[in-house]
Amino acid sequence: MSELPENLRYTKDHEWARRNDDGTITVGITAHAVGQLGDITAVSLPEVGEALEAGERFGDIDSVKAVSDLYAPITGEVVEVNTALDSEPEVINAEPYTSGWMIRIRPADGVDLGEMLDAEAYRLLL
Repeated sequence: MSELPENLRYTKDHEWARRNDDGTITVGITAHAVGQLGDITAVSLPEVGEALEAGERFGDIDSVKAVSDLYAPITGEVVEVNTALDSEPEVINAEPYTSGWMIRIRPADGVDLGEMLDAEAYRLLL
């Protein structure tokens, strides 16, 4: 497994979240999830403006092994989708924490990433 970034928060479903300077939250899947899925062949993501609830499905990811659901780590509104993944989903395999991000969410009032796992807690989960 690649190095686990300390500045991210994690879910038990293997999504990660990062707070951006503008207050939005960038979301993707972890290198562990990528390793379990194998080569990623497609990703289905929500539309900009879609409302998401923490823990609910927001899309899916196809790989040579399976189709897996993606779950929202927080409640909020989708403000950006990584459309580059439409034509190059394999970017997630190579760069899950950078270019392979999936969506950006404007969190609902009161949403706190502190409720998610930090890197150490995620390592223990694995």
